[in-house]
Amino acid sequence: MKHTRLYLGFGSNLGDREENIRVAARRLSELGIPVHPMSRLYETAPVGDTDQPWFLNSVGQASTGLTPGQVLGVLMEVEVDLGRDRTSPDFRPGGPRPIDLDLLLYGDLQVRQEGLSVPHLRLHERRFVLTPLVEIAPDLIHPVLQRSARELLRECGDTSEIRLHDGSRAVEHPPGHRV
Repeated sequence: MKHTRLYLGFGSNLGDREENIRVAARRLSELGIPVHPMSRLYETAPVGDTDQPWFLNSVGQASTGLTPGQVLGVLMEVEVDLGRDRTSPDFRPGGPRPIDLDLLLYGDLQVRQEGLSVPHLRLHERRFVLTPLVEIAPDLIHPVLQRSARELLRECGDTSEIRLHDGSRAVEHPPGHRV
């Protein structure tokens, strides 16, 4: 079975955020999507719906024989397992959540269909994704934009706040930081 390298975004802003991300990575591995390496955790200001707690974000590299649609199904299964309920009357898109898992890139594949866009449509616009992605794959080329992750971060217009999180203190990572 041919395996494809992919990149996943992890985010959490409810409950034990670090544990939520750790458990999600472990569950993905158990379900056929082993995640390694994984970036450090970054504390990030919410984007869009700003009336919510800050997130912890990370990006992980994985390899799997699953199709992009199957990967998306596994990501949604893990989100539900960890308490994300899109059917709740309190659910609001972009609102607070115990876990958020995104398929960012799947090899060089480009997919646009209902419920699935690869590469992720806003990947190049989000520092909270690009910063951890650059940490683990700075020279990765975006298959549509034909720019490296490092170049995309340098060119990113997102000025939202992001800080390296080490579990005990946060280290400022100013918007103008260049990796």
